[in-house]
Amino acid sequence: MSLLENIQNNHSAFLDTLQHRFLDETRNAALRKFFRLGFPTKKDEEYKYTNLKEITDKNYSIFPKEAHTISKEKIDELHLGEENFDWIVFINGVLHKELSKISIENVELLSFNYALNDPNHKDVFERYFNTLADPELAFTNLNTAYCKMGFFLKVPKNVVIEKPVHVFYLSQNQDENIFYNTRNLLIAEEGARIEVIESHHNFDETYVFTNSVTEIFTAQNAKADWHKLQNDSDTSYLVDNTFAKQERDSLTTVNTFSFGGKLVRNNLDFIHNGENINSFMNGITIIDGEQLVDHHTAVHHRTPHCESYQNYKGIYKGKSHGVFNGKVFVDKIAQKTNAYQQNNNVLLDEGARIDTKPQLEIFADDVKCSHGCTVGQLNDDALFYLRARGISKKEAQAMLLFAFANDAMENIDIEPLKVKISKLLAEKLEVEMEFEDIE
Repeated sequence: MSLLENIQNNHSAFLDTLQHRFLDETRNAALRKFFRLGFPTKKDEEYKYTNLKEITDKNYSIFPKEAHTISKEKIDELHLGEENFDWIVFINGVLHKELSKISIENVELLSFNYALNDPNHKDVFERYFNTLADPELAFTNLNTAYCKMGFFLKVPKNVVIEKPVHVFYLSQNQDENIFYNTRNLLIAEEGARIEVIESHHNFDETYVFTNSVTEIFTAQNAKADWHKLQNDSDTSYLVDNTFAKQERDSLTTVNTFSFGGKLVRNNLDFIHNGENINSFMNGITIIDGEQLVDHHTAVHHRTPHCESYQNYKGIYKGKSHGVFNGKVFVDKIAQKTNAYQQNNNVLLDEGARIDTKPQLEIFADDVKCSHGCTVGQLNDDALFYLRARGISKKEAQAMLLFAFANDAMENIDIEPLKVKISKLLAEKLEVEMEFEDIE
């Protein structure tokens, strides 16, 4: 039975497991839209380079087993060395407070499912929930129909959260393929500051398909950073839709670091709703074997005097496949826009490939917009220079690739995260290097 057939047969049973009945019609309407749209295929322009049949032809359970054997020690192995962090642990769709560490004060931090059931948050959800998610995207509709796993975080006016919050989504002890729909809602009110790290981990040999939607609201003069650390197993699929809406004088960053997972699709949309907005999108992808990572980004410049920066680096080994499609839309009134977009890629093996397509749609006449992409191999002269100084070929390649990827990490101000990214790069490049003193 395919995923589509499973959804058709079991949606009513799923609704019966929920308590937040005020969303029933919203869920049913979203499901009707999903059935109208269907899963995207390679005939759809947005998926012409990414075949999802490997995911959608499989059968999944939408009712994961809650029992698990994950210990605190296992959680510690996943940490970035972040003793001064807070963290939230979801296992098989359930928030586990005993494995989490939540010490931040003056904020509302709840599991998404709890917040949906809390009458005190009904007005907040009616104002924010599902207002950014594109209603013409099949996966966002499917998530709206099935979401209950994830978290809700509201940072009040002028509250600065000094500690990053690391959110772990873990799956374990499942004896059949599992379909998760994670939903995150982040609201940073005027003058607030917050940083979130998100990672997913499948500990089973069965397949996990995670369909994730995140909505980020950054109010006037607020700052919200979201770092996605994608290093899951080869039996994991991820389709991630992240939407960020910014008000005037705000700054929002989404960094996406893709190392693991059999097939990963990242859809990222930024929406400007005021002047003097800054948006940053950075990505590093290094994959091998038959992995596929697809980045689709879009920035909607709707107001004047705003800036956006996109910088994505890709390193591809084996028969891996990368996709980058970055769009910048500049409305007629969005004068004095400064939009920068760059995608650079290195192919290390003959079987690796990248499809890259930067796009600009500009309707204003007083703007500075640039885009570009490169696809190539490592510079032979530079390799020769390093080899002539007694450095092995593998280490010489790694040094050049670290330099290549480095500027996509420049705006990470969480030192343990920067160290972790560097270690993962070394691991993927099969070299041993020390990074304790990264500045």
